[in-house]
Amino acid sequence: MPNIFHLIDQAGWESAEPTPEHRAESLVTEGFIHCSQDINQMLKVANRLYSGRTDLLALEVDSERLTSPVKREASRSGEIYPHIYGPLNTDAVIKVWSVPLDADGTFSGVSE
Repeated sequence: MPNIFHLIDQAGWESAEPTPEHRAESLVTEGFIHCSQDINQMLKVANRLYSGRTDLLALEVDSERLTSPVKREASRSGEIYPHIYGPLNTDAVIKVWSVPLDADGTFSGVSE
């Protein structure tokens, strides 16, 4: 299974990184952690939900290293998204990308 991506703010990652696992708010409210199947899908989500944010990060997650199950499920729009059904073990995060805000207020890429 390919790597997946999870959006998180800088403060959220700073508190999760030194711990064994990250529990996104959606794990409590919806029962899973939202992810994207690739960078392009992740950028669409960032632009739809996090417009104007300057503290956004994308965690690249090796789905083979996850200790919680991943299900690929259709959203209301029919697009397929990976969902982690349990905490995200932080040792599955293989890279942390910055998601810089462009001058026009949108997200168009990631950087190291």
